[in-house]
Amino acid sequence: MFTIEEALKVHALDGRNTDGHCVDGKDDSNTNIEEALFDAELLLGHVLGKDRTYLKTWPEKSLNDEQFQAYIKLIKLRQEGRPVAHLLGCRDFWTLELFVSPSTLIPRPDTEILIEYALAQALPDDAEVLDLGTGTGAIALALASERPEWLITASDVFPEVVELAKKNAAHNKLERVSILCSAWFDEFEGRMFNLIVSNPPYIDSLDPHLKKGDLRFEPVSALVADDHGMADIRHIVQASLSHLLSDGWLMIEHGYQQGGLVRESFRANGFQRVQTVLDFGNNERVTMGQRL
Repeated sequence: MFTIEEALKVHALDGRNTDGHCVDGKDDSNTNIEEALFDAELLLGHVLGKDRTYLKTWPEKSLNDEQFQAYIKLIKLRQEGRPVAHLLGCRDFWTLELFVSPSTLIPRPDTEILIEYALAQALPDDAEVLDLGTGTGAIALALASERPEWLITASDVFPEVVELAKKNAAHNKLERVSILCSAWFDEFEGRMFNLIVSNPPYIDSLDPHLKKGDLRFEPVSALVADDHGMADIRHIVQASLSHLLSDGWLMIEHGYQQGGLVRESFRANGFQRVQTVLDFGNNERVTMGQRL
């Protein structure tokens, strides 16, 4: 019979399968062992119905056979590369708990950079905000949790993803966020916004990271874009001009090697105050610009 401490030591996962901070695989941290242990703690906590604080407080507690076998089953799936979020059915993001599914991108910590910069803008109290390609609803719901007075709309092209985002809105008591089905701006003719945000597909179809780690289990439609990953970004930048109010902001998450191309697209379309901010690994991750 294993104690909590023994189970975590024996079955902490190989760091090669950790979720990572970003979808393009660029993560300069040297914390694979720590992340592997973190994964194991999440899985064991899920089996026991306890949080990580409990595991650290009571490491000498013993697992019964049923608990240990359930833990082993999850560990084996994780060793096959299955994302922890899929094994748990949820992922923490910002201050929210979000349900996930294989039909959506798993929210990554680096996307919280976009949230921070969006919240830092001096927008009207009743700002109109649009989140394009919302997936789980992570960005829209995080913004709504911090700015309840903002009028936030989120969209995704896949009906099943829209339903998942609505489920997350209800789970986090943020039903005031309007979530609908739309291919980018198709359903927003005549609508104008103070802020448009998006974490669109931005990976090149030939990128080797697609065959590694969690990306093997996430939908290609949420990851890959034509034109070496730039097609959707360029479309959003250009089309947003018809939907941004004067002084409105556009913020887009992108790949760590795309900062220069994204800034070029913003400036070519007349955006001002264009800048790119770094993620937690000091990689260029979010570019923003203002329509003056």
